[in-house]
Amino acid sequence: MSKAVLLVNLGSPDSPSVADVRRYLNEFLMDGRVLDIPWPLRRFVVGMILINRPKESGHAYEKIWTKDGSPLVVTSKHVQAALQQRVRVPVELAMRYQNPSIELAVRNLAAKGVDDLLLITLFPHYAMSSYETAVVRVWEVVAKVAPQMKLTVQPPYYNAPEYIEALVASAADFLKQGYDHLLFSYHGIPERHLRKSDPTGCHCLKVENCCEVASPAHATCYRAQCLATTAAFVKLAGVPKKKYSVSFQSRLGKDPWLKPYTDYELVRLAQEGKKKMLVICPAFVSDCLETIEEIGMRGCEQFLAASGKEFTRIPCLNEHPLWIAALEKMISRFLAGKT
Repeated sequence: MSKAVLLVNLGSPDSPSVADVRRYLNEFLMDGRVLDIPWPLRRFVVGMILINRPKESGHAYEKIWTKDGSPLVVTSKHVQAALQQRVRVPVELAMRYQNPSIELAVRNLAAKGVDDLLLITLFPHYAMSSYETAVVRVWEVVAKVAPQMKLTVQPPYYNAPEYIEALVASAADFLKQGYDHLLFSYHGIPERHLRKSDPTGCHCLKVENCCEVASPAHATCYRAQCLATTAAFVKLAGVPKKKYSVSFQSRLGKDPWLKPYTDYELVRLAQEGKKKMLVICPAFVSDCLETIEEIGMRGCEQFLAASGKEFTRIPCLNEHPLWIAALEKMISRFLAGKT
């Protein structure tokens, strides 16, 4: 069989223009695994969001845009190129939303005679609005354009030693500089997503300390996996218990999302006397709007305005050598038939 690898990240507008941002937001928000309400209501809600949000988001994207394009897409392409130099099979890159598209990537691989594909989503944790939607979309496209192709999916790697080691190594220099508090800021999701992803139907957010009580639900529980990443990180890095906490960012709408909220926590921690703040965003492997602008710019302003003195955002894994090595290890297992 002819093997290959497909990396899938979330995606980005093609440019910061209002038209391109609107097109991106429309595709993203109309995904039923992102905004999980009936289609007619989803179409109405998204239509209302698209009145003003594209202009607002366009301004935010302008702040982070590089000469080569979106940081998320550019970095993902660099990761793809680095991996391609280290493995003997084709490595394609696609975005769940917009470009380069999943369909184009699968067609390119099929044209090369690939019939055995490993999908690695660039989301370490399971969530229906990231990991699940990417996997489902790739399955749909493969069934449509290359039904003969075998598809193997890399499971979430939120606690994989190679991922944790890369994460700690990427933060090592920042930790050495000293800090009052290390905040782990993960992308937020609505609480109802946890309940929907719970195969038992009776564990997530229903059992006291549910993430600490062993359950089959943890295999698809975003919150439990985020806490597991944090626990593994602080153990390996030697972060004292009282010097770190977890929060969730990027909420949308009025429904309850995972708490505590990052923007609230930055203010609270500053007011409690934490003067030197470090923030790391382990749910993102590539720097993007949510890390550079939301945390690095707005988060910094919020912390300093609340009497904080020094704010540092630890960059994402991006092209860190140990991250590339972690991905290479996943591919090696696939090539050896061990995935």
